Amino acid sequence: MANTIRIKRSTGSSNPTSLENAEIAFREGDEVLVIGKGTGGAGGSATSIEAIGGKGAFFDKATTRNANIVLAGPSSGSAAAPTFRALASDDIPSLAHTKISDFDTGVQANRLDQMAAPTAAVSANSQKITNLATPTSSGDAASKQYVDNVSQGLDVKDSVKVASTANGTLSSAFANGQTVDGITLATNDRILLKDQSTQTENGIYTVNASGAPTRADDFANGATVAGAFAFVEQGTANADSGFVVTSNKGSDVVGTNNIVFAQFSGSGSGVSAGDGLDKAGSVMSVDLKANGGLVIESAEIAVDLAASSITGTLAISDGGTGATSASAARTALGLVIGTNVQAFDAQLSDIAGLTPTDSNFIVGNGSNFVLESGATARASLGVAIGSQVQAYDADLDNLSGCQSGGSAALAALTEAEIQILDGATLSTTELNYVDGVTSAIQTQLDAKQALDADLTALSSCQTGAATALALLTATEVAILDGATVTTSELNLLDGGTSATSTTLAAADRVVLNDNGTMKQVALSDVVTFLEDESASSFNIDGGSY
Repeated sequence: MANTIRIKRSTGSSNPTSLENAEIAFREGDEVLVIGKGTGGAGGSATSIEAIGGKGAFFDKATTRNANIVLAGPSSGSAAAPTFRALASDDIPSLAHTKISDFDTGVQANRLDQMAAPTAAVSANSQKITNLATPTSSGDAASKQYVDNVSQGLDVKDSVKVASTANGTLSSAFANGQTVDGITLATNDRILLKDQSTQTENGIYTVNASGAPTRADDFANGATVAGAFAFVEQGTANADSGFVVTSNKGSDVVGTNNIVFAQFSGSGSGVSAGDGLDKAGSVMSVDLKANGGLVIESAEIAVDLAASSITGTLAISDGGTGATSASAARTALGLVIGTNVQAFDAQLSDIAGLTPTDSNFIVGNGSNFVLESGATARASLGVAIGSQVQAYDADLDNLSGCQSGGSAALAALTEAEIQILDGATLSTTELNYVDGVTSAIQTQLDAKQALDADLTALSSCQTGAATALALLTATEVAILDGATVTTSELNLLDGGTSATSTTLAAADRVVLNDNGTMKQVALSDVVTFLEDESASSFNIDGGSY
């Protein structure tokens, strides 16, 4: 029987209670081999027990592990026993790139587009990013030139080699070797197609070896190109010309909307003079027909209505006659000579030819009309001043200023009547005194009323008073004869309503209407009447009367 060596063991995961120095034991619970170390324990036993082997304490090559699993302490936090766990960034030490062979060469050979996309802002450390392509999407970076152009309302595209002059089949007419505007196309040439019948095909392309061209990156499908323009380098018609997109914003999507181009500049090689124009170099001018009605005055076009080669007619509604001859014009205007307008007359023509001169007369001399002075005209008419016409007289001139009818009245005076005034010195006022006198003065004085003081007093009556007195009859005047009544007393009879406080006495009188006659009655008679009830019908009780 072979010799067997046995060592201490523990059935659990704990160390044996004690071990001697250098004594070995095995923990069956976690399969760890331990050894006693030192002699500082109780009774000379080991000071400590340490693991020296077994899969519970050391790497086990027999058990399989997942990829990127390491045997290490915790990835963070406090120190702990190592375990098999996933590799963490903290497990990899910091190494200088110089410690890695060809590290710089390998990294520098990689393109930025091969790197992972950054997840935070990237600083260029105040350095420039150069050679940027023209942006086509909203998130693309833009060069300074592009930004400057856009801020000025410009969208400049790279120049094209040649521009189309007519529609062409997109799939074949613009491939390598084809000719456009006199220029043979080569692969990768930039070309401008602006004349396609299907205007959604218009745009900037690059030429392919065969087949249809490819839209340029700066004029890609889906891009908005309102206001974009490019210059043309070569070509018979379009060399050195510029073309701009005139499609409006919102209707300028490449490949979707109709894209329309218009020429906005050129050296003149792409511009030709049409009808009515002349071209000299880059200067255009108007080609004027000789005597055609248009002329240049002070560098401006003007109309010459006297030109002999004007054709057509100007309508009446536009201020013309609608005719090319005088007779036709009169007919168009409805003017008949002798009916609507005066026919030519030699005598009227003579009169129209006379020069208006102050104090001259138009006189017929038997064959024509001439101008004559007043004296000549009077002689021609046989009129002599002082013989056939009255010479000027100041007295007659004064008579012409008489009041209406005055001169006729003077003309009616007889010689005897005029002589009455001859030598008269009286004034108009004095003359008026005898106006209406038909008899001797004494006779008229005898018939006048003698002076009477009463009449004189009546003459000073208030306005209308004398007239009122004249209307009184003899009976009415007699009423006032001997009257001593006062105005105040008369006013009491005339409906006076004012009262005066008075202590009545038996001897006082009252005025009563006695059956139509006003009488003054003693107050005692009124009392006696009132006491007699049967006579007065008054019943007054109490008191003495």
